Parts: sequence; C-alpha cells; structure tokens
Amino acid sequence: MSNIDLKTPPKREDRLNACIAHGSTICEMAAGKGKKSCLQNDGDRSFTQGSICLLLPALAMLNSLPDNVVLMHGAIGCGSCTHSQNANVRFGTTQRQGKARDAVWISTAMNESDVISGGEDKLELAIIEADRRYKPFSITVVSGCVPGIIGDDIDGVVLKVQPEVNARLLPIHCEGFKTKIWATAYDAVYHGIGRTLLREGEQPATADGLAPFKGLERLPNTVNLMNVSSMGQIDEQELERLLKLLGLEVNIFPVFAHPESMVKATQAALSISTCPTHDDYFLSYLEERFGVPSLIQHMPIGIENTGLWLRDVAAHFGLEEKAEQIIAQEEKELSEALSGFRPLFAGKKVFISAGEFRALATARLLEELGFQMSGIRSFHHDKFAEVEYEKLAKSSTEDYVIDIADVQPFEEANLLRRLKPDLFLGHANGNGTAAKLGIPTHAIYHTALSYIGYKGAFELARRLQRQLRNPSYNRKLAENVRLPYRDEWYGDSPFTYITKGATA
Repeated sequence: MSNIDLKTPPKREDRLNACIAHGSTICEMAAGKGKKSCLQNDGDRSFTQGSICLLLPALAMLNSLPDNVVLMHGAIGCGSCTHSQNANVRFGTTQRQGKARDAVWISTAMNESDVISGGEDKLELAIIEADRRYKPFSITVVSGCVPGIIGDDIDGVVLKVQPEVNARLLPIHCEGFKTKIWATAYDAVYHGIGRTLLREGEQPATADGLAPFKGLERLPNTVNLMNVSSMGQIDEQELERLLKLLGLEVNIFPVFAHPESMVKATQAALSISTCPTHDDYFLSYLEERFGVPSLIQHMPIGIENTGLWLRDVAAHFGLEEKAEQIIAQEEKELSEALSGFRPLFAGKKVFISAGEFRALATARLLEELGFQMSGIRSFHHDKFAEVEYEKLAKSSTEDYVIDIADVQPFEEANLLRRLKPDLFLGHANGNGTAAKLGIPTHAIYHTALSYIGYKGAFELARRLQRQLRNPSYNRKLAENVRLPYRDEWYGDSPFTYITKGATA
C-alpha cells in the first residue's frame, strides 16, 4: 500500500528515521558515526525549550494558495500564526500577480463543550458556511491537536459534505502531538493535495501493483520546479532563468500556485526538487502514480550546488554540453563579481542555524565566499543530508560542531558563547540569541531577497559585506541586554541534556 492511500501520512521518525537531538562534528557526521547513532536511537533531551509544531509550516503553504479558504478545526489560537504570515501572503501575491491578496482563514474555535461532545457537527456547518460566503475553488480543512485527541473524523466529515458544496475539500492532518519532526507538515499538505486534487482518472491497482497513469498527455519539455515557502519570486525567477537557458518550460508550484493548476504536475517530463526536506514525499508520489521521474538532491544554493543541480537536470534531457557552457559562463561572471568581497570574508568564522538543507547548502556557499565554518545547527536530520555532510567535510580545512536541534536556544547560546563566531545566519525570528551576544546577524532566508542560484550567491555576499562593515548595532545590544542563562550553564557541555544518541 502506498503512503498516499493512508488517511494520514506517516511521521518522519518512522518514514525517514529522522531525529532532532544529536551533538557531533562535521567529520563524524560525514564518516557515519553521528548519523547512525542519531538515526538508530532517535535522540531526545531530558530538558527542552519550546519549538514550533506542524501547523506553522503547513499554514505557510496553504495560506499562499489563491482561491482557497483555510478552515482550522481546533482551538482558535492554533491559527494565530496566520496573522504574521499574512504579510508574506500579501507580498507574495503582489510580486506574482501585481495585486495584494489577504489569506482567508477561519476557525471552528473549539471550546470545552466541543471537546466533550465532539466537533464534527460544528466542522460540517463551518464548511458549508465557508463555501457559501467565499465561493472558493478549494477549502483546506486543517486538523489541529484537539480533534486529533478526541477522535474527530475530519475525513468522514469531508466525504459527507463534499456533495453539498462546490469547493474542493482537502483534509490536512496537522496534529502536532503525533510527531517531533515539524517538517512532517510538508508531507501532510502534499498528502491532502495528492489524495484530493490529483487522483481523478488514476488507473486502478492490479495484481502486479499500480497501473501507470494514462489520463493526461505528457508534456515532453516541461519540468516541475518545486518552490518552498522560504523562496520569494526573485529566487524562482533565477532558477526559471537557468532552466529556460536549457530550453525547458517550467511549471512552478505549490506555493502561490492555484490548486486547479497542480494537475499539470502529473504531465511533466521531470520534477526537480529545490529542497529535499520539503519535496521528497510528493515527488515520490508523482513518480509512483503518474510516472513522473524526479531529481531530489542538491539544493541550488551556492556555486558548486547550483552547478550540480543544473548538471543533473541537463543529464536527464541529454543536454550536458549545453549545461557546461551555461555553467562556465555563469561561474566566470560570478567569480569576477565576487573578487572584491573575498578579502573581507577571508578567515571570518560563521555559525548557521536553519532547516536541514538550507543550513548545509548555505554553509557550502559561505565556504566558497571565503568564510570558515564554526558550527551548524540543523533543525532535524534524515538520510537526505548524508551526501551534504560528505561535501562539507571534504571542503573544510578544520572540524567543527554539528548540533541537531529543533531550535533549543539554550544550546545555541552555549555554543555561540564558546565558539565566538564573527557572523550568525539564522531565521529572521531566531537571530535574537546571537544578536544579544553581540554577534552580527543576517537572515538565512527572506522572501524579498535573493539567495538561490548564481544571482543569490552574489546578492548574499553583497549583503554580508555591508553587515560585517557595520556591526555596531549588535555590539551595543550586547552591552545593554543579557540572556537568561546562568554562568554555570555556559560551563557545561552544550549537549549535556541529550539523553540518547552520540554526544560530542
């Protein structure tokens, strides 16, 4: 049975043996010592600080979909992150459509009575009202923790109500208590899309397995380019530019793509991942059910990784010679443009904190710019990162710290105090710890800025040059604020509270 045939997607701890608690070094991870211990024992912590749950990344994707209503089934507070995400929705739609659009989300606002009696009737009425009021193409029914705990059957409600409404109903299971790996949110969203938007016309299973899909004509020169919530249109345009230089047509989805257009993904000649952490679940489904092959390695951040990414695409279509010409020209121009930045960057130490692939790919780019890595904190670890650790170990002249942690700012504070990097790159809302220690910081992604491809390498270098030349804000901040950790904590190993898996 395929994962897509299940009511809910499997958690990543089971599907990918992913883990969130491990302390190691780049050499140990590349050699396999850290990986095996972490993956086999599913590291945990005896003390942990708060992180996020599945809802935040899931809603970041769903709120971007045009002509869609997000219906949260759960407590009213579970959708509160949408208020901050709406700025990105407005900016993203202005970029792509020339007109700002607000995310449309409503909630069943479950209360104590609903917890006792069940919320299915309330959900049914909410779906009908959302369809009547907004007349959307789709309604994504997102289940939070409360209905998951009391056993509300959102799939059953969707099946019951679907004949009564015009909107396509997509059940999305985001019960945060079911998994520690919040990247499972991507699987949950793709699971809902696959089960409800793309299954019409599928051929039935046979004794030999699933029959190939025969409902739509294949588009021989069209490729699916998977975008992610951390990419702005400027990054999408850079990758589209490179693919068009190869003579390919590009179908970009799912973020900010109309749900109706996603069926085109089943017709493409190839699906291309930009982030394996984000894409693997859905690309496996497209290949399994619709015969669309996929490439799912190398996040195209940095000179080396962008070249590897482009070469893989070209090899699929027999365009290797053309790709080498493009890469040679792009790298030549970029090398000339970066020459003025390298003296400032040489020997500067940097610490990175982000999702698995974003962190590792950006680390390689910073090495290419002349920085020296002092540490990487990755929000989780799974098998897709193994080749990235090997790349970094080969390119690095010194060993450095790897911290697998779903945020955990207390570990970060300890590491930064010890390592004293010259620069910190992390999520825009996660740079506070480093900033309060007086370390210059920069957002590791921002949808208004360029990070990806050859253009992204240059633009990031230009921004980091400005940051390093004027770090006075962070220094003054450190003089006037302090972090809430005792001196005794800074004397302990940062990995003291990791109770399973290897520790450094």
